[in-house]
Amino acid sequence: MNEKLQLIEELESSVRSYVRSFPTVFTKARGYKMWDEAGKEYIDFFSGAGALNYGHNEPAMKKKLVDYILDDGITHSLDKATDAKVAFMEKFRDVIMKPRDMDYRIMFPGPTGTNTVESALKIARKMTGRTDIVSFTNGFHGMTIGSLSVTGNSMKRKGAGIPLSHTVQMPYDNFVDGEDTLDYFERFLEDNGSGVAVPAAVIFETVQGEGGINAASFEWMQRLERICREWDIVLIVDDVQAGVGRTGTFFSFEPAGIKPDVICLSKSIGGYGLPLAITLIKPELDDWKPGEHNGTFRGNNMAFVTATESLTYWEDPEFEKSVQARAETVTKFLDNMIDKYPEMKAHRKGRGLMQGISSDIEGFSEKVAEHAFERQLIMETAGGHDQVFKLFPPINIDEEGLQAGLDVIEASIKDALKSMNVKTKTAAK
Repeated sequence: MNEKLQLIEELESSVRSYVRSFPTVFTKARGYKMWDEAGKEYIDFFSGAGALNYGHNEPAMKKKLVDYILDDGITHSLDKATDAKVAFMEKFRDVIMKPRDMDYRIMFPGPTGTNTVESALKIARKMTGRTDIVSFTNGFHGMTIGSLSVTGNSMKRKGAGIPLSHTVQMPYDNFVDGEDTLDYFERFLEDNGSGVAVPAAVIFETVQGEGGINAASFEWMQRLERICREWDIVLIVDDVQAGVGRTGTFFSFEPAGIKPDVICLSKSIGGYGLPLAITLIKPELDDWKPGEHNGTFRGNNMAFVTATESLTYWEDPEFEKSVQARAETVTKFLDNMIDKYPEMKAHRKGRGLMQGISSDIEGFSEKVAEHAFERQLIMETAGGHDQVFKLFPPINIDEEGLQAGLDVIEASIKDALKSMNVKTKTAAK
């Protein structure tokens, strides 16, 4: 074993995960490419689990960040006013909220996805006076206790070590084939004998990233919003992974035309991979007492600098169209793979540049990801049984890079079929 990896083996906690899947020492990254210490070049279809939607070391953001540091710009300020903070808020208002007719207060919790979720749950409970939160099967919302309580994965929930209470799990869209799962939810609300009180909030992901790239239909989201309005339930959309262009629009819920009460953003909102999170709250819900939810590292100024620059992409409507065009390329590719290799027993999941293939063959998707890494492409799996291999290229990847990655994935599918002794059409002949 490499000496540096051996050091990690000896010193780092057993909780580490990605270094096990990608056992090399990375030294450099740019755009959609990474290099390890041996000089091997890798295509990155992982994008920091959605934290690097614009790729690694995006040049314009890097220049702004370096200049800010060299000019002795404020690094740490809690929630004091800084030029970097004001510049971000102005640009977010003008480029993102105004064109979408959105009226929200911008809250800066601690700079992580789980913290924006924690703040959303707290404000919903505070403003309604109710305790319960409804979440959905296979949802993933973070690893702190509140966020974990609305997460579906049983392995992650067990890590809490205590009972996770005041939450109710409901079936996500298509969790039960052929049934509208919101019938089930609505029945629970209407029936006094259901044991389910009217909740403070409903929280959901429009596309469940860690849960298996499950995408809710627009009709399902619209009906969920109507139910929340009817029962005066706070509607929270967790857009930490699916947002910031990952599904083809800045917010993943835009095509459904819904208006969440609270929106959770993190990961790529910082643009450069620097820690940042924001919680968007409708003004009538924004009734915090000063400091009622705080954190030492809320309002990361260096992330404000790169986040502000990242929004420049969204000033041009052609950028969004280009993301959607790349997404269509991925959709056609995955559909072609399913038709070409029926032995995978697979179907396509997700939308936008948040798609993958789910295989009914146990261990198959993990094998595809493993062979992809051998062929110098970084890709992860998702789902309760890692049954989905998912494609998360940067949303600004060029056509050449995208096609190169897709070629590696097809080769890796062939490798996996061969290594698992799955008979192909060609082999059967």
